[in-house]
Amino acid sequence: MAGHAIVLAPVYRPVAMGHLRVLCSGLFLIGASMGHAAAASRLVVTGSSTVAPLLTEIARRYQASHPDVRVDVQTGGSGRGIGDARQGLADIGMVSRELKPDEGDLHAFGIARDGICLIVNRVNPVASLTDEQVRAIYTGKVSSWAQLGGNPVPITVIHKAEGRSTNELFVSYFKLKPTDVRAHIVIGDNAQAFKTVVANPGAVGYVSIGAAESEAGAGMPIKLLPMSGVAATTEAVRLGKFPISRTLNLVTRKPPEGAALDLIELARSPAVRDLVEDLRFVPLVR
Repeated sequence: MAGHAIVLAPVYRPVAMGHLRVLCSGLFLIGASMGHAAAASRLVVTGSSTVAPLLTEIARRYQASHPDVRVDVQTGGSGRGIGDARQGLADIGMVSRELKPDEGDLHAFGIARDGICLIVNRVNPVASLTDEQVRAIYTGKVSSWAQLGGNPVPITVIHKAEGRSTNELFVSYFKLKPTDVRAHIVIGDNAQAFKTVVANPGAVGYVSIGAAESEAGAGMPIKLLPMSGVAATTEAVRLGKFPISRTLNLVTRKPPEGAALDLIELARSPAVRDLVEDLRFVPLVR
């Protein structure tokens, strides 16, 4: 990582996420009413900022029939979800990728599929990038959009922080080592990437396709770039055509039971298919 990279601190204010309101790198508190608060049981869910908005809405629906359960949804990345589940700091971890071979001690439950795409400001005339051009951008070999057929504007490289599954999948797909990347800004969640790209016409970053489609559909001035000639759409993910896709998982240290099991079963059921589709993810159930 270049020495001049800026690491964005967590932002604890509401940021638009399609039709939802989420907290960047913050806490989603889905609580019981004040009258039930004292008697409420509590589920702690931590991890992926991609999964968090979906899990938050699923938790709201769960609590409609379980008012005695409070669900605290906290972001921090897939790495945190894995670590907290293993250490018993969370009842459920959120992980926006498949489990690795050395994570076989955990129990994983897929709830949707998503992809990872590059985004730029809508005013950027560059319509697509080859894989080699992306590698050149992220290794600092190309520093101006003019070198890629765009305007003479410096490229601002946005990279995800370590511990984020989006980071891992991106560098793996482009065959980059972490030390190869020359980032100007290092971020945590998708919302920070959107904010930076909107504010900077020369910025480029990579995010969840579902989140990006939701934001673009709501009028955010961003553009999703195709990858390997495939348009960055939820439909391309559904058809298995998009080059970088992943399963969004909930993980537990032990076989889930009680409220944790109930919440996971709801998250994997047709009863929340509408929530999955509203957030532009691909349902795993018909």
